[in-house]
Amino acid sequence: MSAEQQHRDGQAADPGPRSLAQALRERDDASLGALLRSRPDLLHPVPTDVTQLATRAGTRASVLRALEHLDRFALQAAEALAVAPDPASYQELLDLLAGDDGDEEVAGALPATVALLRERALVWGGEDRLRLVRTARELLAPSASHSSPTGLGPSVAEATSGMSPGRIQAILTAAGLPHTHDAVSAVAALSALFADRARVAELLEGAPEASREVLGRLVWGPPYGQVTAEPAAHLRWLLDRGLLLPTTPGTVVLPREAALSLRGGRAHRVPEPTRPQVAVAAERKPQVVDAAAGGQALAALDTVEELLRSWDEGGPAVLRAGGLSIRDLKRTATVLEVPEPVAAFWVELAYAAGLIASDGGYVEEHHDRPDADAEGYEDEETRDARTRRRSGEAEHYAPTPEYDAWRDLPPADRWAWLLEAWLPGTRTPGLIGGRDGRDRTLSALGPGLDRSPAPEVRRRVLELMAELEPGQAPDPATLLERLRWERPLRSAGPRREQPEPPRAGVRPAYGGGAAANDPEALRTKLTEWALLEAEMLGVTGRGALASHGRALLGTEGRSEGAGAGAPAAGSARATVVAALLAPLLPEPLDHVLLQADLTAVAPGPLVRPLAEALGVLADVESKGGATVYRFTPGSVRRALDAGRTATELHAFLDRHSRTPVPQPLTYLIDDVARRHGLLRVGAASSYVRCDDESVLDEILADRRATALRLRRLAPTVVAAQADPRTLIEGLRAMGFAPAAESAEGDVMIARPHAHRTPPRTPPAPVPDGPPAPDATLLTAAVRAVRAGDRAATAPRKDTPEAPGGLPRTSPADTLATVQAAAMTGESVWIGHVNAEGAASQRLLAPLRVEGGYVTGYDHTADEVRTYALHRITGVAELAEEADGAEPAR
Repeated sequence: MSAEQQHRDGQAADPGPRSLAQALRERDDASLGALLRSRPDLLHPVPTDVTQLATRAGTRASVLRALEHLDRFALQAAEALAVAPDPASYQELLDLLAGDDGDEEVAGALPATVALLRERALVWGGEDRLRLVRTARELLAPSASHSSPTGLGPSVAEATSGMSPGRIQAILTAAGLPHTHDAVSAVAALSALFADRARVAELLEGAPEASREVLGRLVWGPPYGQVTAEPAAHLRWLLDRGLLLPTTPGTVVLPREAALSLRGGRAHRVPEPTRPQVAVAAERKPQVVDAAAGGQALAALDTVEELLRSWDEGGPAVLRAGGLSIRDLKRTATVLEVPEPVAAFWVELAYAAGLIASDGGYVEEHHDRPDADAEGYEDEETRDARTRRRSGEAEHYAPTPEYDAWRDLPPADRWAWLLEAWLPGTRTPGLIGGRDGRDRTLSALGPGLDRSPAPEVRRRVLELMAELEPGQAPDPATLLERLRWERPLRSAGPRREQPEPPRAGVRPAYGGGAAANDPEALRTKLTEWALLEAEMLGVTGRGALASHGRALLGTEGRSEGAGAGAPAAGSARATVVAALLAPLLPEPLDHVLLQADLTAVAPGPLVRPLAEALGVLADVESKGGATVYRFTPGSVRRALDAGRTATELHAFLDRHSRTPVPQPLTYLIDDVARRHGLLRVGAASSYVRCDDESVLDEILADRRATALRLRRLAPTVVAAQADPRTLIEGLRAMGFAPAAESAEGDVMIARPHAHRTPPRTPPAPVPDGPPAPDATLLTAAVRAVRAGDRAATAPRKDTPEAPGGLPRTSPADTLATVQAAAMTGESVWIGHVNAEGAASQRLLAPLRVEGGYVTGYDHTADEVRTYALHRITGVAELAEEADGAEPAR
């Protein structure tokens, strides 16, 4: 027996419920919970009863969201129901999807699809009376402006609704049908003709070839065409026989019944009942994949650290409209040695992780600090930010205090911190450089980059990769086709042709921003960007999902109590991922290899103190598996300016080098140190002091010193009309190595000043609708809906009513009735007005009446409540037929 026959046999012959509310009321609690789980927008707020739930499930916004979360075949079934008679039988729906020739795959998949549509309250009714929710029919059915997503147009009855009876009779005559007495029977006869495949074929046997060509172009949609006031003969032939019906002046349409006959009964050209399989593009050893992903994860950490290090003393200025300027993004890309779109990704990732932020803007008062006064606590950096805003000084991006905490974590925990920001993030760096709806350029760290579908696409890409065997890399084209099948609809209008998927083996470039305002192209781009970002972060290696990448999907994310800035400590997922990644990362080294060409080779990642000290003493020449540092006079002078002495530098190199310190490096340090501080610069505007008069003579004789406007005050002192910083830079450009001098005559040590923003909260993702409810919320919501529905449908005896339909009785009758109900255990209707003046009806089972209050089980709220008697407008007893059906307390 076929699945479709089993489905028909398993259904009752009764016509089913008369409304969506009745259909929902007949469901069990598990089915009602499944509806609320699949459509969480129905839960906010929790409906008071089943009627309100059904009303909310039929609103345009909710139905559109539900349609957007259907797979392609479920959407095709809904589209077929939208063009079928209302109501339609299961067999009619099957015929529209499978066609006259039948389709075993469609017949096998349709029962589960109809059950899915029922579960999501998009379809209701008995087996012979399937009804699509009215709002969904309006969204998917053809209209005067556009066709159905199936490519079908209006029916004969809809297209001829404004046509004169004489014209309809003329069409019947041309089509070879007898005259009728009224327009209704004429339309019915024409509809029956077009619905008969054999009669349509017979009619078209005498059609001109050009007429058949026109029908061939319209049959799969769009079914509308343009005609002139004097149409050609082949068009006139179609118009005379009703195969083309006028809709508006100059526009004609192929009626739905005729199109279905020409299609062989199919509503869709290609039904897609089975989900596409993700093909394997390459297969590698899992150990190779993990090793490649681990190396890329380490490179990702190095890139983020380099970005934050370059902004440590204060980063680029914030644009007036928010975000990073193009020039600053180019500078950042040069520092990171990556293309600009990739640099934008790293900047956005650090921002999403809470590691960088603007140092200005509004900062909330911290009243919970132990030393807060009555005015609220405000630290030094906050006051500095406020002062800059008042003075009009530009705001800058800078690392946040969380950066210091992140930097002190082990490498695996730092990586997990970044992943906790990447996976649920809605900011989309790939859009940077594109244009928004107002034709403004989208900039890094600027507004307008949030795209709600991004986390869903990102997670689904990883889930599909996890379904493959370890080491298998998916084919991007089939992966994209699978995602399109799962989420085909992203707008209310008819679907456009999908963008061309990437060819196997072709990796698209990151960024571009071309999909900023196109929902369908955006989803394609989000898939491509997810693959590229996962590779850059080390979630995947050589195109396949790594073992620590699989762990991202196997555990829960950030716990409820975790702080926004500490994902590694507050997330079970981060802990598991970090434990899996840690063995793949090399241990930091505490040594380098010094070479005779004034370079040092770090054969791996260095411990942070060594890396920071070496970064001051030498310049990074190249990166990769090993980092090469080069010692120059400028880099050595930088270390001396930071307060290190030549002796300390020699000891540092000797302690951390596995090779002997080369003699050229020793000479370089001694030579720079000997000249360092020989000249002293102070403020006169500024001055130069030197014990060696010949050096000052040399400076004064140099033409390059003209711009400094030097004047000799004494044999060992020269004054300048330039500030100390300009004077120092000018003397260094002339080949000298001056040192700054304090007012007391001591050498000033110039250490870098790390600039931090006030405490900042990372940007919150913009969700795509309400979050999925947990089991506790679902159980409570179902109980509340059931209780409210029992209360709303329980009949009551006739009683006088106050305005608003509330029962009305005297205070003495109210007290006597609730006391009697408390003694007998019966339930009663009460009218209640709360302190805000809001009136409501409650179905109450009184338990205790004392002190001017009545306490009882409120069936409407499904809980025990206490009401003041003076706020009860009146009491009404339940009707006798409801007594036996009263819900248990």
